[in-house]
Amino acid sequence: MDNPLYSVAQIRAIEQAAQAQLPPGTLMQRAGEAASTYALEVLGGLPNGRILVLAGPGNNGGDALEVAANLANFGANVDVVHLAGAAPSPETQHAFARAQASRARFIDGVEAGDGACLVVDGLFGIGLSRPLDGRARELVERVGTMTCPVLALDVPSGLDADTGAIIGPDGVAVRATHTITFLGNKPGLYTGDGCDHAGRVHVNRLGTASMHGEHARARLNRPALFAGLLAPRMRNSHKGTFGDVAVLGGARGMAGAGILAARAALYAGAGRVFVAAVDTAPAYDPPQPEIMFRDAAGFAFEGRTVVAGPGLGDSAGATHLLGKVIDGTGPLLVDADALNLCAASPDLATRLAAHEGPTVLTPHPLEAARLLGVTAAIVQADRLEHARELAQRTDAVVVLKGAGSIVARPDGEVALNATGNPGLATGGTGDVLAGLIGTLLSQGWPAWEAALAAVWLHGAAADRLVAGGVGPIGLTAGELPRAIRAELNALVSDAEQT
Repeated sequence: MDNPLYSVAQIRAIEQAAQAQLPPGTLMQRAGEAASTYALEVLGGLPNGRILVLAGPGNNGGDALEVAANLANFGANVDVVHLAGAAPSPETQHAFARAQASRARFIDGVEAGDGACLVVDGLFGIGLSRPLDGRARELVERVGTMTCPVLALDVPSGLDADTGAIIGPDGVAVRATHTITFLGNKPGLYTGDGCDHAGRVHVNRLGTASMHGEHARARLNRPALFAGLLAPRMRNSHKGTFGDVAVLGGARGMAGAGILAARAALYAGAGRVFVAAVDTAPAYDPPQPEIMFRDAAGFAFEGRTVVAGPGLGDSAGATHLLGKVIDGTGPLLVDADALNLCAASPDLATRLAAHEGPTVLTPHPLEAARLLGVTAAIVQADRLEHARELAQRTDAVVVLKGAGSIVARPDGEVALNATGNPGLATGGTGDVLAGLIGTLLSQGWPAWEAALAAVWLHGAAADRLVAGGVGPIGLTAGELPRAIRAELNALVSDAEQT
């Protein structure tokens, strides 16, 4: 599997398999060596300033003590704050002895605004199951006042490695600029709070690659996952070759949502694009007169890919039209108001799960919560599992939007997306994503690959805009389609040359 992400349980199994084949303490020593080397890379070499190492009571603290000993032996000025445990492992005891025997200096605490040039966070790793409190919480809060780089070992302390949520209702977590994660990559580093707390992630398997016998049910979304569908267009083709996309939406006061979805479909290469409006449609879209507007009540949806939901509203007419497209057989993208109508109607939800064509749902956390009958906070507490559950219930590919969007399919496989930035946190960007997925479906892409590619492209387009000085503050949804077109053509060009 490309770019696998392992659960804590799977990491534990990999660790146990490795420990059964290696001399005691080998993994901790390798982790210390890898993190010490990476710390110097982060700093650009041996620093003149002071490195602060926070070492907790468990094996993550043992890794940190190894780092302290190594860096001190290299000649760095190292201070260590050690939270001793009642029953440390033999490996951690050995690491503590090494650190004590080195030039590292053990200190009692950290002052606000401490002037270290690097903080190494080894307080708690993947085994933490309760909110940080007491001295550990105080240390994390103090680190939050510092402006230097922060390197987390394995996972930022206080962050759930499986879910990406900060542990506890009133929990805190280290906000790292860099994370070196051991044995295998973890999903919690790429979604939810993990997006803001993990920083740049570096994976080191500590020489255990041959021991990864467990199947990872999650992966990072990358173009390699859909590269086989990135084909250059044949010269002997026409608009019918690339399918029709019909956006069902456009209720009064919300016509813009349907237009945004339609523009995205147009710029991503659909042969023809329609907006089937539930209320009076505009005559045309002046910036994009290629988009055709129709009255939804008399529109022939069959044989076209339908993007249902952008600006659909909740009228009886909208509900009837949604039922009509759900009962059809073509590719179907369900977004926004269409998701809410399905959540409010058990009949529509049942019919949606039975839809015969390829189906993709694109809820944000509140929409997903309505479909699952829970709260948005519950969904956010474990984004992966709720995306999986919704995909299984609806027998559809689900894109759970948000920081680190998750693409899930009914068999439990998920992919986490790392492209994108806060510029996407504005009205209309979800409509653009819906239109983008719709156009890939119209071109014959399977639902899984269409969702993966669209989510990646959507985020990459926002990154392209920010890199060019547009946003993230003030980036608008209407700016995305052109950037998506550029990203898509670049991917196709790259695929053609490989």
